[in-house]
Amino acid sequence: MSEVRRIHPYIPNSVPETKAEMLAEIGVDDVDRLYDDIPESLRFRGRLNIPQGLSSELDLQRHVEDVLGANQSCAENLSFLGGGCYHHYVPAICDEIVDRSEFLTAYAGEPYEDHGRFQALFEYESLMAELLELDVVNVPTYDWGQAASTSIRMAGRITGRSTMLVADSIAPSRLAILTNYCEPVMKIELIGHSSLTGKLDLAALKARMDDSVAGVYFENPSYLGSVETDGQAIADAVHAASGVCIVGVDPTCLGVIVPPSRYGADIVCGEIQGLGNHMHFGGILAGFIATRDKEAYVAEYPSRLFGICKTAVEGEWGFGDVAYERTSFGVREQGKEFIGTAAALYGISTAVYLSLMGPQGMRELGQNIIQKTQYAMRRLTELPNVTLRFDGFHFKEFVLDFSATASSVEEINAELRERSIFGGKDLGTEFENLKCCALYALTERHTKKDIDRLATELKTILG
Repeated sequence: MSEVRRIHPYIPNSVPETKAEMLAEIGVDDVDRLYDDIPESLRFRGRLNIPQGLSSELDLQRHVEDVLGANQSCAENLSFLGGGCYHHYVPAICDEIVDRSEFLTAYAGEPYEDHGRFQALFEYESLMAELLELDVVNVPTYDWGQAASTSIRMAGRITGRSTMLVADSIAPSRLAILTNYCEPVMKIELIGHSSLTGKLDLAALKARMDDSVAGVYFENPSYLGSVETDGQAIADAVHAASGVCIVGVDPTCLGVIVPPSRYGADIVCGEIQGLGNHMHFGGILAGFIATRDKEAYVAEYPSRLFGICKTAVEGEWGFGDVAYERTSFGVREQGKEFIGTAAALYGISTAVYLSLMGPQGMRELGQNIIQKTQYAMRRLTELPNVTLRFDGFHFKEFVLDFSATASSVEEINAELRERSIFGGKDLGTEFENLKCCALYALTERHTKKDIDRLATELKTILG
């Protein structure tokens, strides 16, 4: 049987006559001639094991809806998952503004033709700078992982050193990004944490700091939820060796916990997903980098910075790139790092969120999360054989140890899913020393009733 001739409804060039005309124009008689540079041994001549193409929009819609129907979201489930993406409340006006056609793209905008977006992103940078108590904030990059990686590369260029110490309580997925992005230019070396508190091992850090180390990167709160109370001592140890102190931070805590700039951080980075951005099944992530307005630091930003200046018209201001020659946009292959598409759209929604919240709103947000975190920790550790893995103060997240129970975290979470609850993240798959431990997350969306329901269901499951 001869192959059925198929013309794709959205690809005009799939019409055979059009294809033939295009090939004739460039002087070849077969599409395969365009691949002559590829050795025959590398070409796949079989049939791909993929479904047949869908010929109508209606069929495609049905297929996608069937696929999406298999998902379970936080709309119909109670979720205590975190680990980097959180179920915060997103005010309706955030969606209203970022869905406007003039903003609805992840791009940061192009020179000379997009001054409205430039101003919106300048406002974002200004609001974040106020929250972080720093001077300079970049246009959002892909995620926290890239922001931390770029911060480390910046520190390496500033100090001329090639080793960065990293707290080993970091999320393994983020550590993988750091390693992939920084090496071989920068070597990532891990520093341990206390098995009692989850905080950075300060003695080990001091013993390792010397003139070969560019600095230290740690997160506060850590991936395991512990709040680092020795931030100033860590920064002092790093600065004593002329290194750079980099702190990763969840900005939702900064209404109640002092920003890293107050305890010696030179570079602060993190994730803005919790500031007015939906989870979208782990999707909307965007990282930030912040420093003081020092030339040695600003010159090493590879990403875009938008500034403000006076114009020839009295009372009007202009917004645009600061020191464009820093970027790979300006110098291409001579750039310090290559920076591509930014997650700038999420910076605009974050600017809307911070404008709505203000200092008092951020304070209330932090207090709300702390109170619910503390209540959940107390309520859940009242259960038989369930304990906290780490002592000390926690914000938003904490680790529960189920090793004294008869059930694994996997089994517990499976039972919770049957009850429309997403349990804590299984840390046994990420840390060898945290078998039978789970990371639980609380946000302002959780109620006392939600926490009590979780406790009741866990009690039933654990018997």
